[in-house]
Amino acid sequence: MGTANRSWLKSSYSGGDGGQCLEWAPSEARKGTVPVRDSKDTERAPLAFSTHAWSAFVAATKHSAR
Repeated sequence: MGTANRSWLKSSYSGGDGGQCLEWAPSEARKGTVPVRDSKDTERAPLAFSTHAWSAFVAATKHSAR
């Protein structure tokens, strides 16, 4: 799973202080897989989640943030 030609978005929960930063490539979701990577280590291979698993994670995160 190459990362060079992807457009990555940084999580809105990632701080600007260089701490925990998560990026994902939404353009890949239409292919059924959502790649997720550590923005501080972009050379490392991203983790890949099914769109269903990613949607469940986002929904649970939003719910627990309330």
